[in-house]
Amino acid sequence: MSTLNAPMNPNKALWEKGDFTRIAATMRESGEALVRRIGVNRGMKVLDLGCGDGTTALPAAKLGAEVLGVDIASNLVEAGNRRANEHGLTNLKFQEGDASNLKELPDKTFDLVISIFGAMFAPKPFDVAKEMVRVTRPGGRIVMGNWIPNDPTLVAQILRISSSYTPPPPEGFISPMSWGVEHDVVERFTAAGVSADNISFGRDTFIFNSPGTPSGFVDEFRKYYGPTMNAFAAAEKNGRATELQKELEALFASQNQSEDKAKTSIPATFLRVTVSV
Repeated sequence: MSTLNAPMNPNKALWEKGDFTRIAATMRESGEALVRRIGVNRGMKVLDLGCGDGTTALPAAKLGAEVLGVDIASNLVEAGNRRANEHGLTNLKFQEGDASNLKELPDKTFDLVISIFGAMFAPKPFDVAKEMVRVTRPGGRIVMGNWIPNDPTLVAQILRISSSYTPPPPEGFISPMSWGVEHDVVERFTAAGVSADNISFGRDTFIFNSPGTPSGFVDEFRKYYGPTMNAFAAAEKNGRATELQKELEALFASQNQSEDKAKTSIPATFLRVTVSV
């Protein structure tokens, strides 16, 4: 049976739709800081799941770890491999893969599995947790960074506002934001065989630093960030695109902490999950 007309995985379509590298460029400093905080050491085998173009994978490799970045978006995998080559990092490679089915990766391979705002967007969260545990060696760790539903800071509010302009999700859809709820995280990892005592949580911050104004940064999200692109496409059909633009511009302006208002520096709070396997 031909697969030429098979529908594209909607998650793959979402992240290949824009060019997330444009947003990731504003997250580099926080990615490096997080990698230093979570204890990446030379020789450690690291999997970065939903890695984008390497915001955390690249600094982990610079610390001497053997890093594999896996992402569902082919354009981001290509961008990651380009960045690895540019930095001369032979200990870093990127490949395509689905966080809910890492069939190409063997059991008990990695000392550390990282997923910072990546695997949370994959469907089938119980499968995602199961796969992350499966590929982590006994004694290893999983560290996730997940946006928190209804949090007042930037990304949770972008996603909240965007959802109010888009059609309701299909029946059975599980919100990516549920990965920011501690109870849901515990339920998923205990179902994958981890003791609840081995799951811990903390609050952490990523700072988005853009060289342009807050309204210019909104335009970057409108042009390059899949969920926001979808929201604008839906809003345009209903004649509400200007309304959405104004709502996002007000959000970005109110949260900008840069002393130079021609630039943008916005903190966003996330849930840091640490799982000992």
